[in-house]
Amino acid sequence: MRRLGFLLRPGWIALILVVIAFTYLCFMVLAPWQLGKNSRTSRENHQIENSLNTPPVSLKTLLPQQDSSAPNAQWRRVTATGHYLPDVEVLARLRVVEGDQAFEVLAPFVVDDGPTVLVDRGYVRPLPGSHVPPIPRPPQDTVTITARLRDSEPAVQDKEPFSRDGVQQVYSINTGQVSVLTKVPLAGSYLQLVENQPGGLGVIGVPHLDAGPFLSYGIQWISFGILAPIGLGYFAYSEIRIRRQEKQAKTETPMTVEEKLADRYGRRR
Repeated sequence: MRRLGFLLRPGWIALILVVIAFTYLCFMVLAPWQLGKNSRTSRENHQIENSLNTPPVSLKTLLPQQDSSAPNAQWRRVTATGHYLPDVEVLARLRVVEGDQAFEVLAPFVVDDGPTVLVDRGYVRPLPGSHVPPIPRPPQDTVTITARLRDSEPAVQDKEPFSRDGVQQVYSINTGQVSVLTKVPLAGSYLQLVENQPGGLGVIGVPHLDAGPFLSYGIQWISFGILAPIGLGYFAYSEIRIRRQEKQAKTETPMTVEEKLADRYGRRR
């Protein structure tokens, strides 16, 4: 144990604590974070691909009740017959569509013999100064729409809804928040209209199918978490080896001049 006494020095203690903290972060925070993003991306890509290759189904088969949601069916195309609620409109601000800033226009839609669901009608471009442009009203009669089912987004912290240009505006499409804002009970999921639909505006497309670098990043953090303690062990072993060599050098007795001469001439004889 005396050989390892140097590990109790302040410099080595600090290094050990840094390695332990870094290893913990790699295995418990950074790698799970990247691998979790990879799992979510892979799940969403599978849902999008399934949506593109599957015909639409009735919304009421996935959202049978007012307070229901369908997280496992995101991006699934659905059809619904009903009507838009008149004079109830909310804008999702600070959205980016095709690389440019946009408002997404949200309106409640009452499904016949079904729930009331929030519909993302599509996008409009803001006027200079982020002012709201004129927005066409949705039809007031009964219509049938086709849309993609979407999960409610988390509400943005410290960003409260507000009214500007006579329109309520929010920072995320959170059905609970919009329900409180409009005083209209809404289902947990919302709908995003596809092209050529009643009440539709600028069409919001589906994301590109890209797995991203998250899996490789997760593996890299795991590798770093393995290499860090291995590196610490190597440096500790090197320190032990150097100290052993120095100790051996000190214990060797140097030869006197007489011993060197005797050894030299003794060999000649």
